[in-house]
Amino acid sequence: MKKILTKKPSGFTLMETVIAIGVLAVMLTAFMAVFGPATRGIRRSINVQEADRLTSALEKELATNRPGASAATEATTAFHKAHDWILKSHQNDNVIFAYQYRGNPNQLRRDGTMEPYTLRTGQAGRDYVVQPMFRRRVDALLAQDLTALQGRVFFIKMTQLVFDGANGLKLGTPGVIANPPQPTGSTPLTGTGADSYPEAVIPFTAEFFEIQTTDPSFLKTGGRFNIANYKKPMFTRNLAVRR
Repeated sequence: MKKILTKKPSGFTLMETVIAIGVLAVMLTAFMAVFGPATRGIRRSINVQEADRLTSALEKELATNRPGASAATEATTAFHKAHDWILKSHQNDNVIFAYQYRGNPNQLRRDGTMEPYTLRTGQAGRDYVVQPMFRRRVDALLAQDLTALQGRVFFIKMTQLVFDGANGLKLGTPGVIANPPQPTGSTPLTGTGADSYPEAVIPFTAEFFEIQTTDPSFLKTGGRFNIANYKKPMFTRNLAVRR
């Protein structure tokens, strides 16, 4: 009598599959524990470098008195503009957003900036230029720029640096620009704001904060972005504006 040989079914059993999934889960957990912080560190380093590059552009922006929507300029002088921006940068609606966007070099707006280049095609340097930009949250052109955003969005808090005798400069009060001590017998300036500031230079600290989203509805006036929710700056640099 011939024996009938039955063929073993191929493939893995349920128990083998469960064990394999368990081993894979343990390996993935270990991988994320080791490389997760490194990935976050690399991303933070890149963002810090980008913010660092924006500091020189910030000084140039504070020295530029742009025309507004009408023919009138932003302020009396660029120094008046810088004074106002530093003074109000801690306010939720006057916070300054820093970013880069793709600008069309063949189309300029009234304020001297380039129209956003929103096409998905094109060559950098020929069809569009990646332009650093700083705008207050209330600026109507902010929403246009965000349609051609390139990279992250940061916001900046600026605080005056004041002289502290022999200790040199120290951080002043946010939202306040104080006049430095004047020589005895000197006549104080009349006027308000920048007109009453007697010196030619305002030293200040610029604190850059990273925003996790670039959603225009989050960033726009009335959106859920709130400056009070950000406590620790990602990058800090001491700068100055001059008359």
